[in-house]
Amino acid sequence: MRPVLFENNPSFWFETLRSFGHITYGGADFGEVLITAQRIREGDFDSWYDEWLLTADRVAEVAREAEKAGHPVSARDAWLRASNYYRSAEFFLHGNPGDPRIDHAYEASVAAFKSAMALSERPVTPVDIPFEDTTLPGYFYEAADDGQGRPHPVVLIHNGFDGTAEECHFFGIPSLVERGYHVLAFDGPGQPGPMHRENLVFRPDWETVVGAAIDFVLTRDDVDPEGIALIGLSMGGQLAPRAAAFEHRIKAVVSVDGVYDIAKNFIADIPGATREEKAALLRAESAPEVDAQLEQAIADSPVMRWALSHGSWVFGVDTPRQVLASMLDYYLGDGIAEQIEAPLLICEAEGDLFFTGQPEALHEHAPNSTLLVFDDELGANAHCHVGAQRLASARIADWLDETLRPAA
Repeated sequence: MRPVLFENNPSFWFETLRSFGHITYGGADFGEVLITAQRIREGDFDSWYDEWLLTADRVAEVAREAEKAGHPVSARDAWLRASNYYRSAEFFLHGNPGDPRIDHAYEASVAAFKSAMALSERPVTPVDIPFEDTTLPGYFYEAADDGQGRPHPVVLIHNGFDGTAEECHFFGIPSLVERGYHVLAFDGPGQPGPMHRENLVFRPDWETVVGAAIDFVLTRDDVDPEGIALIGLSMGGQLAPRAAAFEHRIKAVVSVDGVYDIAKNFIADIPGATREEKAALLRAESAPEVDAQLEQAIADSPVMRWALSHGSWVFGVDTPRQVLASMLDYYLGDGIAEQIEAPLLICEAEGDLFFTGQPEALHEHAPNSTLLVFDDELGANAHCHVGAQRLASARIADWLDETLRPAA
């Protein structure tokens, strides 16, 4: 999909398209996104924050006024949009994790979302999932009643490198609930809730995270233990298959979009003929030429500028080279992909900004996988199919129905 705003900054355009896409499930309104984007100075992170915060505050005030006037549906809808706009506001600020604007906007986003969920037609409960010596934040959505009195299948869903548990709602959770699935959306280590609360950074053994989520949902007697599915978004397209390789209680897994090797596209220009040679340089005590190369990449590429600054925060490292070294650990090679027993749906966006070629690599190595390609004919070729949420959600939900409930 060609940029219609921020033509010279693919990161700003993609994040704008992301909010346009969230219109589908109530996370934005077209005019609000457009007028906000038109006020932003291209490439200016402070301007991005200021304008999205202004819009979020205005919409939050609409929600408060509607609630006071006794209009709960209007209030719910406005709280949902405000939550997404607050999320967007602090998106580009993570190069300086101590910036107080980050926590301010994040906390406002979570509070707005919880206000919306309190007004939801179906029960949605904020939860804390026991995990090692702490808890992980999430939301449990109760399935629409099918009148049959049986336990429901459950979909666990998490975001990736930068998205929130709250944002998962706008990627199609309502479409799963109305099809009869319980849904647990949650943040794991490295994702916003644990990062903001206790600086709990990413870890590659994602099966420990998903295992805790499965333990949690199985405490409920209305969950079918033979109907557990997992969806991972963005970097979650690597994390979810990794979990499924070791956590065999998962009966279906969806990778949106498929990632076999998180690092590969980011290290393509690092000197070295093999992954091992590149890794040695990235992990070396000193590699000044690589450091200079990465500083130039940051200056030349808005995508690299954002990815390496955000990555420093969520991986808990100090330099761009250390970010890429951390990415090397998020890899489904060495026989890991081959251990996935559950059926695996691998989505591919033909115009992906980050992981071109990765879905095919995962499909090649995962024995029980299906590759689902989204192109630009229906405006669905962007990363995670933002801008085509109804189409993507329907195809994913249909695959889950056919995989988990074929008799129905």
